[in-house]
Amino acid sequence: MNSHLLGLAILEIVIAVIISVIIIYSSYSILKRLFFRGTDLKQNNMAFIVFTSGIILSVGIILSEIIPSITNVIRLSMSTNQSITITDILLYSGLYLIIGFVFAVIINFSVFVLFSTLTKGINEFKDIQQNNIGTSILVVAILIAITLILKDSISLLISALIPYPETTNFL
Repeated sequence: MNSHLLGLAILEIVIAVIISVIIIYSSYSILKRLFFRGTDLKQNNMAFIVFTSGIILSVGIILSEIIPSITNVIRLSMSTNQSITITDILLYSGLYLIIGFVFAVIINFSVFVLFSTLTKGINEFKDIQQNNIGTSILVVAILIAITLILKDSISLLISALIPYPETTNFL
């Protein structure tokens, strides 16, 4: 058994769980504070539950593209001669998470703008507060579709920021 690899795997799992819980909790709290102050999961508003689930799924999809980049930085710090310190790991992780959070906000905002443009005269927030499940499902479908389309681009952007060691070009 490779104890170094086992320790690295446990570290990655712990980091992924901590980051995921914090980001998803923060996203839910922001969503509630900004858009649905009087709405709660206890009120049996199925439209709000569907909408919240879509937001959380979108954030989870984006996080699934960010966590591997964070673990790659940790792997690089443990396996190369580069001097990547814990501070560097935290800085890179913070940068990746900020980029992911900004993209999540951009995606969510663009979905609301797109939906509002497509359906003039419908206030999706009010509809969701009034338990209109159809509006909620349509907004979530657009949100997940746009998230799935952009996730690879976000992953590529974040991968470009990983401090890989310099290699020579033999060609």
